[in-house]
Amino acid sequence: MSTVSAHTTAAPSRAAHHTGFWIVAGAFLFSMAFTTVPTPLYPIYEQRDGFGGFVVTLVFAAYAVGVMAALYLAGHVSDWLGRRRLLIASVAIEAIAAVLFLVWNALPGLLTARFVSGIGVGTLTATATAYLAELRAVSHPGEPRAKAATAATVINTGGLALGPLIGGLLAQFLPAPVVTPFAVFLVLLVVALGLVLFVPETVDVAGSRRRYAPQRVSVPAEARATFAAAAIGAAAAFSVLGFFTALTASIVVGLLHLGGHLVAGAVVFGVVGASATSQFALARVEGRRKLQLGVALMVIGLALVAMVGLAPSLALLIVGGVIAGSGVGLVFTSSIGVAAASARPDNRGEVLAGMFLAAYAGLTVPVIAVGVALAFFPIPNVLVVFALVVLVIVVLAGVPLLRRR
Repeated sequence: MSTVSAHTTAAPSRAAHHTGFWIVAGAFLFSMAFTTVPTPLYPIYEQRDGFGGFVVTLVFAAYAVGVMAALYLAGHVSDWLGRRRLLIASVAIEAIAAVLFLVWNALPGLLTARFVSGIGVGTLTATATAYLAELRAVSHPGEPRAKAATAATVINTGGLALGPLIGGLLAQFLPAPVVTPFAVFLVLLVVALGLVLFVPETVDVAGSRRRYAPQRVSVPAEARATFAAAAIGAAAAFSVLGFFTALTASIVVGLLHLGGHLVAGAVVFGVVGASATSQFALARVEGRRKLQLGVALMVIGLALVAMVGLAPSLALLIVGGVIAGSGVGLVFTSSIGVAAASARPDNRGEVLAGMFLAAYAGLTVPVIAVGVALAFFPIPNVLVVFALVVLVIVVLAGVPLLRRR
Protein backbone atom coordinates (compact mmCIF):
# COMPACT_ATOMS: atom_id res chain seq x y z
CA MET A 1 0.00 0.00 0.00
CA SER A 2 2.76 2.45 0.94
CA THR A 3 4.64 1.60 -2.27
CA VAL A 4 1.66 2.50 -4.43
CA SER A 5 1.19 5.73 -2.50
CA ALA A 6 4.83 6.71 -2.94
CA HIS A 7 4.62 5.99 -6.66
CA THR A 8 1.43 7.97 -7.18
CA THR A 9 2.80 11.00 -5.37
CA ALA A 10 6.20 10.82 -7.07
CA ALA A 11 4.82 10.65 -10.61
CA PRO A 12 2.79 13.88 -10.39
CA SER A 13 5.77 15.56 -8.74
CA ARG A 14 8.05 14.54 -11.60
CA ALA A 15 5.49 15.73 -14.14
CA ALA A 16 5.10 19.09 -12.39
CA HIS A 17 8.85 19.56 -12.20
CA HIS A 18 9.25 18.53 -15.85
CA THR A 19 6.67 21.10 -16.94
CA GLY A 20 8.22 23.63 -14.58
CA PHE A 21 11.63 23.09 -16.18
CA TRP A 22 10.30 24.17 -19.58
CA ILE A 23 8.39 27.12 -18.12
CA VAL A 24 11.53 28.39 -16.39
CA ALA A 25 13.54 27.76 -19.57
CA GLY A 26 11.05 29.87 -21.55
CA ALA A 27 11.04 32.68 -19.00
CA PHE A 28 14.86 32.65 -18.97
CA LEU A 29 15.02 32.68 -22.78
CA PHE A 30 12.51 35.55 -23.19
CA SER A 31 14.21 37.63 -20.49
CA MET A 32 17.70 37.23 -21.94
CA ALA A 33 16.44 37.93 -25.47
CA PHE A 34 14.72 41.08 -24.24
CA THR A 35 18.01 42.48 -22.96
CA THR A 36 19.51 42.55 -26.48
CA VAL A 37 16.40 43.66 -28.40
CA PRO A 38 17.60 47.33 -28.42
CA THR A 39 20.84 46.43 -30.28
CA PRO A 40 19.60 47.04 -33.87
CA LEU A 41 17.50 50.03 -32.76
CA TYR A 42 20.32 52.28 -31.59
CA PRO A 43 20.78 54.02 -34.99
CA ILE A 44 17.12 55.09 -34.82
CA TYR A 45 17.70 56.76 -31.46
CA GLU A 46 20.96 58.27 -32.70
CA GLN A 47 19.31 59.81 -35.74
CA ARG A 48 16.22 60.94 -33.86
CA ASP A 49 18.00 62.49 -30.89
CA GLY A 50 21.28 63.47 -32.55
CA PHE A 51 23.70 61.63 -30.29
CA GLY A 52 26.67 59.52 -31.39
CA GLY A 53 28.47 56.29 -30.60
CA PHE A 54 29.72 57.47 -27.21
CA VAL A 55 26.17 57.91 -25.89
CA VAL A 56 25.22 54.49 -27.26
CA THR A 57 28.05 52.94 -25.25
CA LEU A 58 26.82 54.73 -22.12
CA VAL A 59 23.34 53.28 -22.65
CA PHE A 60 24.91 49.85 -23.02
CA ALA A 61 27.15 50.38 -19.99
CA ALA A 62 24.11 51.29 -17.85
CA TYR A 63 22.88 47.74 -18.43
CA ALA A 64 26.20 46.14 -17.47
CA VAL A 65 26.46 48.28 -14.31
CA GLY A 66 22.96 47.12 -13.34
CA VAL A 67 23.97 43.50 -13.88
CA MET A 68 27.11 43.81 -11.74
CA ALA A 69 25.27 45.61 -8.94
CA ALA A 70 22.55 42.95 -8.85
CA LEU A 71 25.03 40.08 -9.04
CA TYR A 72 26.85 41.45 -6.01
CA LEU A 73 23.79 42.44 -3.99
CA ALA A 74 21.15 39.85 -4.91
CA GLY A 75 22.55 37.17 -7.23
CA HIS A 76 22.70 34.64 -4.38
CA VAL A 77 19.60 35.36 -2.29
CA SER A 78 17.42 32.74 -4.03
CA ASP A 79 19.42 30.18 -2.00
CA TRP A 80 17.25 31.04 0.99
CA LEU A 81 14.40 33.26 -0.28
CA GLY A 82 13.42 30.67 -2.90
CA ARG A 83 13.99 30.21 -6.62
CA ARG A 84 10.41 30.92 -7.70
CA ARG A 85 10.15 34.13 -5.70
CA LEU A 86 13.37 35.54 -7.16
CA LEU A 87 12.53 34.38 -10.68
CA ILE A 88 9.16 36.14 -10.46
CA ALA A 89 10.88 39.31 -9.23
CA SER A 90 13.48 39.11 -12.02
CA VAL A 91 10.96 38.67 -14.84
CA ALA A 92 8.79 41.42 -13.32
CA ILE A 93 11.79 43.78 -13.36
CA GLU A 94 12.36 43.01 -17.04
CA ALA A 95 8.68 43.76 -17.70
CA ILE A 96 9.08 47.10 -15.91
CA ALA A 97 12.07 47.85 -18.15
CA ALA A 98 9.90 47.08 -21.20
CA VAL A 99 7.28 49.55 -19.96
CA LEU A 100 9.99 52.19 -19.51
CA PHE A 101 11.15 51.68 -23.11
CA LEU A 102 7.56 52.16 -24.26
CA VAL A 103 6.62 55.25 -22.26
CA TRP A 104 9.95 57.06 -21.82
CA ASN A 105 12.19 56.59 -24.86
CA ALA A 106 14.16 59.83 -24.53
CA LEU A 107 17.82 59.41 -23.54
CA PRO A 108 17.25 59.51 -19.74
CA GLY A 109 14.56 56.88 -20.18
CA LEU A 110 16.87 54.68 -22.26
CA LEU A 111 19.57 54.85 -19.59
CA THR A 112 17.06 54.08 -16.85
CA ALA A 113 15.43 51.22 -18.75
CA ARG A 114 18.78 49.60 -19.54
CA PHE A 115 19.92 49.91 -15.92
CA VAL A 116 16.67 48.35 -14.68
CA SER A 117 17.00 45.57 -17.25
CA GLY A 118 20.53 44.89 -15.99
CA ILE A 119 19.26 44.57 -12.43
CA GLY A 120 16.72 42.01 -13.58
CA VAL A 121 19.36 39.95 -15.37
CA GLY A 122 21.74 40.13 -12.42
CA THR A 123 19.13 38.51 -10.17
CA LEU A 124 17.90 36.17 -12.91
CA THR A 125 21.01 34.42 -14.20
CA ALA A 126 22.15 32.51 -11.13
CA THR A 127 18.56 31.93 -9.97
CA ALA A 128 17.33 30.46 -13.26
CA THR A 129 20.48 28.35 -13.69
CA ALA A 130 20.08 26.80 -10.22
CA TYR A 131 16.31 26.43 -10.66
CA LEU A 132 16.68 24.54 -13.95
CA ALA A 133 19.21 22.14 -12.39
CA GLU A 134 16.99 21.44 -9.38
CA LEU A 135 13.80 20.97 -11.42
CA ARG A 136 15.62 18.61 -13.78
CA ALA A 137 17.05 16.62 -10.86
CA VAL A 138 13.51 15.84 -9.67
CA SER A 139 11.95 15.21 -13.09
CA HIS A 140 14.90 13.12 -14.37
CA PRO A 141 16.57 11.51 -11.34
CA GLY A 142 19.95 10.01 -12.11
CA GLU A 143 20.60 12.24 -15.12
CA PRO A 144 24.03 13.95 -15.02
CA ARG A 145 23.70 17.49 -13.66
CA ALA A 146 25.99 18.69 -16.45
CA LYS A 147 23.08 18.36 -18.89
CA ALA A 148 21.01 20.93 -17.03
CA ALA A 149 24.03 23.23 -16.72
CA THR A 150 24.64 22.97 -20.48
CA ALA A 151 20.96 23.67 -21.16
CA ALA A 152 21.08 26.76 -18.95
CA THR A 153 24.19 28.04 -20.74
CA VAL A 154 22.65 27.52 -24.17
CA ILE A 155 19.39 29.19 -23.10
CA ASN A 156 21.29 32.12 -21.64
CA THR A 157 23.53 32.74 -24.65
CA GLY A 158 20.87 31.69 -27.15
CA GLY A 159 18.49 34.27 -25.73
CA LEU A 160 21.14 36.97 -26.06
CA ALA A 161 21.59 35.92 -29.70
CA LEU A 162 17.88 35.85 -30.54
CA GLY A 163 17.13 39.31 -29.14
CA PRO A 164 18.86 41.38 -31.85
CA LEU A 165 17.49 39.16 -34.62
CA ILE A 166 13.91 39.44 -33.38
CA GLY A 167 14.32 43.17 -32.69
CA GLY A 168 15.70 43.71 -36.19
CA LEU A 169 12.91 41.71 -37.82
CA LEU A 170 10.16 43.56 -35.95
CA ALA A 171 11.73 46.98 -36.58
CA GLN A 172 12.33 46.20 -40.25
CA PHE A 173 8.90 44.91 -41.23
CA LEU A 174 6.42 46.32 -38.71
CA PRO A 175 5.45 49.93 -37.93
CA ALA A 176 6.71 51.92 -34.91
CA PRO A 177 10.21 50.33 -34.78
CA VAL A 178 11.06 51.68 -31.30
CA VAL A 179 7.68 50.62 -29.90
CA THR A 180 6.69 47.30 -31.47
CA PRO A 181 9.65 45.16 -30.28
CA PHE A 182 9.19 46.23 -26.66
CA ALA A 183 5.41 45.78 -26.82
CA VAL A 184 5.85 42.24 -28.14
CA PHE A 185 8.34 41.34 -25.42
CA LEU A 186 6.22 42.94 -22.72
CA VAL A 187 3.43 40.50 -23.65
CA LEU A 188 5.87 37.55 -23.65
CA LEU A 189 7.29 38.54 -20.27
CA VAL A 190 3.84 38.95 -18.70
CA VAL A 191 2.78 35.51 -20.00
CA ALA A 192 6.00 33.98 -18.66
CA LEU A 193 5.42 35.70 -15.33
CA GLY A 194 1.95 34.18 -15.04
CA LEU A 195 3.21 30.68 -15.85
CA VAL A 196 6.12 30.84 -13.38
CA LEU A 197 3.58 31.22 -10.56
CA PHE A 198 2.69 27.54 -11.05
CA VAL A 199 6.25 26.15 -11.02
CA PRO A 200 7.12 24.07 -7.92
CA GLU A 201 9.56 25.61 -5.46
CA THR A 202 12.83 23.70 -5.04
CA VAL A 203 14.24 25.46 -1.97
CA ASP A 204 13.14 24.77 1.59
CA VAL A 205 12.37 28.42 2.30
CA ALA A 206 11.23 27.84 5.88
CA GLY A 207 14.44 25.97 6.71
CA SER A 208 16.81 28.33 4.89
CA ARG A 209 16.44 31.56 6.85
CA ARG A 210 19.64 33.54 7.22
CA ARG A 211 20.81 37.11 7.69
CA TYR A 212 21.29 39.01 4.46
CA ALA A 213 24.79 39.92 3.32
CA PRO A 214 26.08 40.89 -0.13
CA GLN A 215 27.67 38.16 -2.22
CA ARG A 216 31.08 37.43 -0.76
CA VAL A 217 33.91 37.40 -3.31
CA SER A 218 37.18 35.83 -2.24
CA VAL A 219 40.05 33.95 -3.81
CA PRO A 220 42.47 31.69 -1.88
CA ALA A 221 45.98 33.14 -1.78
CA GLU A 222 47.46 30.09 -3.50
CA ALA A 223 45.00 30.45 -6.44
CA ARG A 224 45.26 34.19 -7.08
CA ALA A 225 47.61 33.94 -10.06
CA THR A 226 45.37 31.32 -11.67
CA PHE A 227 42.27 33.36 -10.90
CA ALA A 228 43.83 36.51 -12.38
CA ALA A 229 44.60 34.74 -15.67
CA ALA A 230 41.11 33.20 -15.80
CA ALA A 231 39.45 36.53 -14.96
CA ILE A 232 41.39 38.34 -17.71
CA GLY A 233 40.38 35.62 -20.19
CA ALA A 234 36.71 35.89 -19.24
CA ALA A 235 36.84 39.70 -19.39
CA ALA A 236 38.47 39.64 -22.82
CA ALA A 237 35.85 37.20 -24.09
CA PHE A 238 32.96 39.31 -22.81
CA SER A 239 34.52 42.49 -24.20
CA VAL A 240 34.08 41.05 -27.70
CA LEU A 241 30.40 40.32 -27.02
CA GLY A 242 29.96 43.79 -25.55
CA PHE A 243 31.62 45.43 -28.53
CA PHE A 244 29.39 43.68 -31.06
CA THR A 245 26.24 44.13 -29.02
CA ALA A 246 26.79 47.85 -28.43
CA LEU A 247 28.36 49.00 -31.69
CA THR A 248 27.45 46.67 -34.56
CA ALA A 249 24.54 48.86 -35.61
CA SER A 250 26.80 51.93 -35.72
CA ILE A 251 29.40 50.03 -37.79
CA VAL A 252 26.78 48.76 -40.24
CA VAL A 253 25.31 52.23 -40.74
CA GLY A 254 28.33 54.49 -40.23
CA LEU A 255 31.14 52.44 -41.77
CA LEU A 256 29.47 50.04 -44.20
CA HIS A 257 26.72 52.55 -45.12
CA LEU A 258 24.04 49.88 -45.10
CA GLY A 259 20.45 50.51 -44.11
CA GLY A 260 18.05 48.12 -42.47
CA HIS A 261 17.78 47.11 -38.84
CA LEU A 262 17.72 43.44 -39.73
CA VAL A 263 21.34 43.48 -40.96
CA ALA A 264 22.72 44.68 -37.63
CA GLY A 265 20.51 42.27 -35.70
CA ALA A 266 21.60 39.35 -37.88
CA VAL A 267 25.30 40.14 -37.39
CA VAL A 268 24.96 40.17 -33.60
CA PHE A 269 22.84 37.00 -33.77
CA GLY A 270 25.68 35.33 -35.68
CA VAL A 271 28.34 36.41 -33.18
CA VAL A 272 26.48 35.54 -29.98
CA GLY A 273 24.87 32.48 -31.54
CA ALA A 274 28.31 31.17 -32.50
CA SER A 275 29.38 31.56 -28.87
CA ALA A 276 26.43 29.46 -27.69
CA THR A 277 26.91 26.87 -30.43
CA SER A 278 30.62 26.35 -29.76
CA GLN A 279 29.98 25.80 -26.04
CA PHE A 280 27.33 23.19 -26.79
CA ALA A 281 28.98 21.44 -29.75
CA LEU A 282 32.41 21.13 -28.12
CA ALA A 283 31.29 20.50 -24.54
CA ARG A 284 33.06 17.11 -24.45
CA VAL A 285 36.37 18.32 -25.87
CA GLU A 286 39.27 18.02 -23.43
CA GLY A 287 39.91 21.25 -21.49
CA ARG A 288 43.34 22.15 -22.82
CA ARG A 289 42.38 21.52 -26.45
CA LYS A 290 39.20 23.52 -25.98
CA LEU A 291 41.14 26.50 -24.65
CA GLN A 292 43.75 26.26 -27.43
CA LEU A 293 41.00 26.21 -30.04
CA GLY A 294 39.18 29.10 -28.35
CA VAL A 295 42.25 31.32 -28.27
CA ALA A 296 43.08 30.50 -31.89
CA LEU A 297 39.54 31.27 -33.06
CA MET A 298 39.44 34.56 -31.18
CA VAL A 299 42.82 35.61 -32.62
CA ILE A 300 41.76 34.76 -36.19
CA GLY A 301 38.34 36.34 -35.80
CA LEU A 302 39.64 39.55 -34.24
CA ALA A 303 42.28 39.86 -36.96
CA LEU A 304 39.51 39.68 -39.57
CA VAL A 305 37.42 42.22 -37.66
CA ALA A 306 40.41 44.57 -37.58
CA MET A 307 40.66 44.25 -41.37
CA VAL A 308 37.08 45.57 -41.65
CA GLY A 309 38.44 48.94 -40.49
CA LEU A 310 40.96 48.91 -43.35
CA ALA A 311 38.74 47.36 -46.04
CA PRO A 312 35.06 47.76 -45.06
CA SER A 313 33.10 44.62 -45.89
CA LEU A 314 29.93 43.16 -44.44
CA ALA A 315 31.04 39.65 -45.34
CA LEU A 316 34.34 40.15 -43.53
CA LEU A 317 32.54 41.54 -40.47
CA ILE A 318 30.20 38.54 -40.36
CA VAL A 319 32.91 35.93 -40.90
CA GLY A 320 35.29 37.56 -38.42
CA GLY A 321 32.51 38.04 -35.87
CA VAL A 322 31.29 34.44 -36.09
CA ILE A 323 34.83 33.05 -35.78
CA ALA A 324 35.62 35.35 -32.84
CA GLY A 325 32.26 34.53 -31.24
CA SER A 326 32.98 30.80 -31.47
CA GLY A 327 36.27 31.42 -29.68
CA VAL A 328 34.56 33.57 -27.06
CA GLY A 329 32.35 30.67 -25.98
CA LEU A 330 35.31 28.31 -25.61
CA VAL A 331 37.60 30.79 -23.84
CA PHE A 332 34.87 31.80 -21.41
CA THR A 333 33.89 28.24 -20.44
CA SER A 334 37.58 27.30 -20.15
CA SER A 335 38.23 30.32 -17.91
CA ILE A 336 35.31 29.38 -15.66
CA GLY A 337 36.55 25.80 -15.50
CA VAL A 338 40.09 26.85 -14.54
CA ALA A 339 38.81 29.20 -11.84
CA ALA A 340 36.43 26.60 -10.40
CA ALA A 341 39.14 23.93 -10.33
CA SER A 342 41.50 26.27 -8.48
CA ALA A 343 38.99 26.99 -5.71
CA ARG A 344 38.33 25.05 -2.54
CA PRO A 345 34.91 23.36 -2.31
CA ASP A 346 33.88 25.72 0.51
CA ASN A 347 34.54 28.90 -1.48
CA ARG A 348 33.85 27.85 -5.08
CA GLY A 349 30.74 30.04 -5.18
CA GLU A 350 32.73 33.06 -4.02
CA VAL A 351 35.39 32.47 -6.69
CA LEU A 352 32.78 32.08 -9.43
CA ALA A 353 31.04 35.26 -8.27
CA GLY A 354 34.35 37.05 -8.77
CA MET A 355 34.65 35.53 -12.24
CA PHE A 356 31.24 36.78 -13.34
CA LEU A 357 31.97 40.24 -11.95
CA ALA A 358 35.25 40.26 -13.91
CA ALA A 359 33.42 39.12 -17.04
CA TYR A 360 30.86 41.91 -16.80
CA ALA A 361 33.61 44.41 -16.09
CA GLY A 362 35.10 43.22 -19.38
CA LEU A 363 31.70 43.76 -20.96
CA THR A 364 31.57 47.35 -19.67
CA VAL A 365 34.96 49.06 -19.43
CA PRO A 366 36.31 48.37 -22.96
CA VAL A 367 32.99 49.36 -24.54
CA ILE A 368 33.02 52.69 -22.69
CA ALA A 369 36.63 53.20 -23.79
CA VAL A 370 35.56 52.55 -27.39
CA GLY A 371 32.75 55.07 -26.96
CA VAL A 372 35.18 57.71 -25.72
CA ALA A 373 37.54 56.97 -28.62
CA LEU A 374 34.68 57.38 -31.11
CA ALA A 375 34.22 60.95 -29.89
CA PHE A 376 37.72 61.78 -31.14
CA PHE A 377 38.62 59.26 -33.83
CA PRO A 378 36.79 57.76 -36.84
CA ILE A 379 35.16 54.32 -36.64
CA PRO A 380 37.78 52.52 -38.82
CA ASN A 381 40.68 53.53 -36.56
CA VAL A 382 38.81 52.62 -33.38
CA LEU A 383 37.75 49.27 -34.83
CA VAL A 384 41.29 48.32 -35.76
CA VAL A 385 42.82 49.37 -32.43
CA PHE A 386 40.10 47.69 -30.34
CA ALA A 387 40.37 44.39 -32.20
CA LEU A 388 44.16 44.32 -31.94
CA VAL A 389 44.21 45.27 -28.24
CA VAL A 390 41.73 42.51 -27.33
CA LEU A 391 43.69 40.08 -29.51
CA VAL A 392 46.85 40.81 -27.51
CA ILE A 393 44.97 40.47 -24.19
CA VAL A 394 43.53 37.11 -25.24
CA VAL A 395 47.00 35.81 -26.06
CA LEU A 396 48.49 37.17 -22.82
CA ALA A 397 45.69 35.57 -20.78
CA GLY A 398 45.70 32.34 -22.80
CA VAL A 399 49.35 31.47 -22.20
CA PRO A 400 49.14 31.27 -18.37
CA LEU A 401 45.73 29.59 -18.60
CA LEU A 402 47.15 26.86 -20.81
CA ARG A 403 49.89 26.26 -18.26
CA ARG A 404 47.22 25.54 -15.68
CA ARG A 405 45.10 23.09 -17.76
